[in-house]
Amino acid sequence: MADALIGPTLPPEMHVMTFNIRRRMDMTPRPADRWTWRVPAVRTLLHTERPTVLGVQEALPDQAAVLHDALGEGYGVVGHGRRADGRGEGCPLFWDGTRLELVTWRQIALSDRPEVPGSTSWGNMIPRVMVVATLRDRTTSVEFLVVNTHLDHLSRRSRLRSVEAIRRCVLGQPLPGIVTGDLNAGEEAAAIQALFAGGALRDAWRAAGERLTPAWGTVPNYRPPRAGQRRIDWIGVTPDVDVVRTGINDRRFGGRWASDHLPVQAVVRLPAAIASVMPPVTAP
Repeated sequence: MADALIGPTLPPEMHVMTFNIRRRMDMTPRPADRWTWRVPAVRTLLHTERPTVLGVQEALPDQAAVLHDALGEGYGVVGHGRRADGRGEGCPLFWDGTRLELVTWRQIALSDRPEVPGSTSWGNMIPRVMVVATLRDRTTSVEFLVVNTHLDHLSRRSRLRSVEAIRRCVLGQPLPGIVTGDLNAGEEAAAIQALFAGGALRDAWRAAGERLTPAWGTVPNYRPPRAGQRRIDWIGVTPDVDVVRTGINDRRFGGRWASDHLPVQAVVRLPAAIASVMPPVTAP
């Protein structure tokens, strides 16, 4: 599509997006921050980009419903509110059901009691969660793990402990892994250093073969983005996932920003997909 940063992709490539859509605030003095003002831009963005996998943060149930409608009936979604009753703000994970199928999923509290919905630990005053899903590529039968999350905005300790939990989740199983999320931490922060320590997970931005945009800060707050500002929205991948290209989407639609955050997007290839497009090896 002409206005897309990446747009729909065909196998063996897969389009991954992470996007903090900014929680709907019923009382906000800034017109640019009003959800009703931003909805047309959100719809156009998703209709244009058509990600294969989309990790969303700060989504209230009615906002998640708008996203699902914009993506279309062919998309699946898992994840619910982070409160004990399953309501409130969540980190839903969407996928293109014509390309991928859901194998398993769960929502885990980022706390010392991960099985208890709404539980808090480590200094975060509000519940934090990760949505974990195993998906299968219908075109290759390859399975992979996706983790989508939104880390605490105040507690450094909570971010560090949450990153430890995410690493255990991804690295404690054999499948290729992808992490999407608003980590509320820039590149030099301890949580980001811990996430990518030892190379067991890689920053998709740095691993990409091609970067389609400058390294915009990902929270321009409804203003033109600036290079060199903090990237707090991240895509991470295990080393067996090839990152073909990536970008930070600074497009406006009808003069409107879709969110105070910018979506981060990447085109990736899974290991078996890489093998499937390589020429066969013949004996000399």
